[in-house]
Amino acid sequence: MIGTIIGDVVGSIYESKNRNTPSVFDEWFPKVRECRFTDDSVLTIAVADAIMQTEKKKDDKHFERFFKESLIDNFHYHSRQRSCSFEYRFLDWLIRRETRPYNSKDNGSAMRVSPIAYTSKTMEDVLDMAKLSAQVTHNNHKAIKGAQAVAAAIFFARTGHGKEEIRRFIEERFYKLSFTLDEIRPIYKYDISCNNSIPQAIVAFLEASDFEEAINNAISLGGGTLASIAGSIAGAYYPIPEYLRDKVLTYLTSEQTDIVLQFEKQYVCHFPFCRRELLSETLYWNA
Repeated sequence: MIGTIIGDVVGSIYESKNRNTPSVFDEWFPKVRECRFTDDSVLTIAVADAIMQTEKKKDDKHFERFFKESLIDNFHYHSRQRSCSFEYRFLDWLIRRETRPYNSKDNGSAMRVSPIAYTSKTMEDVLDMAKLSAQVTHNNHKAIKGAQAVAAAIFFARTGHGKEEIRRFIEERFYKLSFTLDEIRPIYKYDISCNNSIPQAIVAFLEASDFEEAINNAISLGGGTLASIAGSIAGAYYPIPEYLRDKVLTYLTSEQTDIVLQFEKQYVCHFPFCRRELLSETLYWNA
C-alpha cells in the first residue's frame, strides 16, 4: 500500500491541477516542504489497521460485522488527524459520529482500498472484501464497483499477471478503457466520481513503463487522488525507488509509520503469490 501513500504525498501539491509536464519528480524535491499526506493516506492506513485488528476473526461467522465495525472505528480514530482535509460528506459523517453509510458514489472507496488486495488469496475474496470496505460509507453501487476494480487490478498486479490481462479483466467486469491519456488530457476535468476517475487512474498505470511514470501520468490529469490510485496499482507491479519510499515515510506520524511497516511485515513481505517469487529472475520487488 506504500504506492498509494507515495502517490498521495507527491500528488498533494497538484490536487485538481492538470500538469502536462515530462516529470513532476523534477519539481518534487525543490517543493518537498509543500507536500503532505492527505485523507487518501489516512483512510488507507485505517483500512490496514482494521484488517490487522480483525485478522484472527476471519473464520468467525460474524466476521463481516466485526470488520465493518472495525473499519468505522478506525476511520473515526485515524481521522482525528486535522492536518488534512476530508471530503465534506465524509467530514459530516465523522462529526456526527455516524455508523451508517451515506450512499456516496465518489472515489473515496477506491483510494483507500489497496490493503485489501494484499490480504485476500483469491479474486472472489478480493471483490467481497473490497465491497465490505466500501459499504461502510460508500454504499452506492458505483462506489462499490470502483473499489472492486482497483482492488482487482492490484491483486492481478501482485500475482504476476500482465497488463493485458489486467486490462481485459477490468473491461469485462467494470470499465471500458478504450482511450489514451493523450486523447483525454486536453479535455479531462478533475472529477471525484468513480466512473470518471477510476478508468483514468488505471490507464495511467497501464501506459507507464515504471512506478514513477504511473504517478506522472496520473498527475498530468489532475493530481493527488488519481496519483494515489495509479500508485496503488503500480506499486504492486513495479519496483518502487527506495528514495521515494524512505522520503514519503517521513511525512507520516510515528503511529502511521508503525502501522504501515507492520502491515508490510505481516502481509506484503509474506504474500503467498508474491510477484518477487513469480518473477525471481527480474528486478521486481514487492513494496
